[in-house]
Amino acid sequence: MVAEKGIVNEDLIKERQKCTFNTLELTHLLDGGEAKTAERKEREEYFLSDPVFKDDVPMDYLSHKEQYEHAVRKACHMFKKLQEMPHGSMDNFRKPPVDSVAQKTKQLLGGMLGSAILKDGNPLALHYVMFLPTLAGQGTVEQQAYWISRAWNLEVIGTYAQTELGHGTFIRGLETTATYDPASQEFVLNSPTLTSYKWWPGGLGHTANYAVVVAQLYTQGKCHGIHPFIVQLRDEETHMPLPGIIIGEIGSKLGMNTTNNGYLGFKQVRIPRENMLMKNNKVLEDGTYVKSPSDKLTYGTMMFVRVVICQDMANYLSKAVTIATRYSAVRHQSEIKPGGPEPQVLDYRTQQYKLLPALASVFAMKFSANWIWEMYNVVNSELDQGDLERLPELHAMSCCLKALCTSDAASSVETARLSCGGHGYMKCSNLPSTYGMVTAACTYEGENTVLLLQTARYLMKTWQQARSGQTLTPSVAYLNLYSDWRQPRSVWENTMDCIVKAFYQVAAGKVKAAAGHMERRAKGGMTPEDAWNETSIELVAASTAHCRAFMVEKFFQTVSKSSVSRPLQAVLSQLAELYAVYWLLINKGDFLMFSNLSPDDVDGLQLWLEQLMNKLRPNAVGIVDSFDIHDDILGSPLGAWDGRVYERLFEESQKSPLNKEPVNKSFELYIKPFLRSNL
Repeated sequence: MVAEKGIVNEDLIKERQKCTFNTLELTHLLDGGEAKTAERKEREEYFLSDPVFKDDVPMDYLSHKEQYEHAVRKACHMFKKLQEMPHGSMDNFRKPPVDSVAQKTKQLLGGMLGSAILKDGNPLALHYVMFLPTLAGQGTVEQQAYWISRAWNLEVIGTYAQTELGHGTFIRGLETTATYDPASQEFVLNSPTLTSYKWWPGGLGHTANYAVVVAQLYTQGKCHGIHPFIVQLRDEETHMPLPGIIIGEIGSKLGMNTTNNGYLGFKQVRIPRENMLMKNNKVLEDGTYVKSPSDKLTYGTMMFVRVVICQDMANYLSKAVTIATRYSAVRHQSEIKPGGPEPQVLDYRTQQYKLLPALASVFAMKFSANWIWEMYNVVNSELDQGDLERLPELHAMSCCLKALCTSDAASSVETARLSCGGHGYMKCSNLPSTYGMVTAACTYEGENTVLLLQTARYLMKTWQQARSGQTLTPSVAYLNLYSDWRQPRSVWENTMDCIVKAFYQVAAGKVKAAAGHMERRAKGGMTPEDAWNETSIELVAASTAHCRAFMVEKFFQTVSKSSVSRPLQAVLSQLAELYAVYWLLINKGDFLMFSNLSPDDVDGLQLWLEQLMNKLRPNAVGIVDSFDIHDDILGSPLGAWDGRVYERLFEESQKSPLNKEPVNKSFELYIKPFLRSNL
């Protein structure tokens, strides 16, 4: 039984006929213009048409070792093709180099193409996402000239080794040491404990031969905190581990099993003094330590990756919601009216409540990620001029946005999987694998709770500035507007202006409450550290409210300022309203406490939510069509463009190795003797 080409499911045909806007117009908007759409589709064709990337057998049926070997083969071929692309050259770097590397890395590895080719992780990803940007951001001009050219030409393969077995997000607690020996002008790296072994870096297991290693710097008998070092791990010819290098892979995980995450230990490993990345901090030949004007400059790579993660989460969620929405339009189930026809699952209000807010979340993430990407580039340019003023704001926003985007994506992808019933449980649906990818992001590059607490530190500091009447940076200026809670409660209106204001009122109220409770505990005799810990639940909630308000506002602002046709403007406005009203109702207790919302207003908001879902229902398939995700990238029989769900599911079942023979040998070996033993 084969899905016939050219035949499209009748339900999807009808859904597309109902669409009230031009889907191609929305595609261009999301891509950044018609030219960008053409470039993306050309790039997809360039890669997806290559037979090297086709799998004879689904990866799920291969062993862990075989999956890794296939991933390495594909990754090498993919990056070779990238280098051969006319617009993929990086021979000439703009100044500062970090901008060039970051821009190119985002361009080449962003989007969903890479995850379609390497479905369960890319063993070379950290070479481009972490190793190269760190060299550019932390290296001197001389170090950049030597190492970046070698890395980009793949003369070496690198990774980024920061997280350890015993410490992750708390990087000041890292135990790996790099002790300077002035006699030989070398650093000596050691792993003093088992918990100091590097743990998790992608590509570290068996792929990379170099790493940027983050270690505690010791010189002249003093520890100067964590610093980055370039360390050779394996021989460039034989790939054998070098003396003193203890290295391997950490094993199978929930997802990303071909990323080749590894462990790394050091026993008296010596590297030249020049292998310390010294753009910011330096160690002179005699061991003298020269400190950077700001220790926050070392966090540039982490912030870059967090920005990219926000974009990735929007991409992964767009895949999941496309699969679930198309499936829900094709799938018919039960009866709404006794004796009536089985309706499309998408006609059930509860199904709409599962999928439409998730659909709106894709746009909220995309627009917020665009804003933080622009801010990242502006702040990086300012840093090179010695201006550090906006660095704390960028750090705080990148922390909370990464946390919210990843947690929202994980919960929404899982909801999308559940909305597909039993079929969503099948690996071939690509929903379990997608969940494995997004839930991993909740902990890598900073565990979400810890990141929200980092944002909270910034909020507590800016709250004190607001109380003293200081001018605040744009993302926290609302703390000045809503700091006085003795203002009379105004009448609630079901408008986006009122809702955006309410979200910021809630954020300000939670920031003020958390700050007040900490002060009360401190006055009661608690140390500042204990007061912080005791208030940490409220601090996390304040950071979450701060970030949610930001995402609601950026969604609304982006839609309001977009130059699109009236039909598309209407749909985008409905999505922005749905996102805002959905999260308001989820957290209505906070709004009743801190905003102008009253209990009498809640019924009206619930009705508004339901009306928005009614308006969006006819356009649901059109919206996911606008994501323009190629079937090979989507990788799901449930979500293919033609909607031939059942035929494609049956085709997938035939790929199981167990179906290659009518009787498995286990029958003769085990089942038959077992049956006879009971006669």
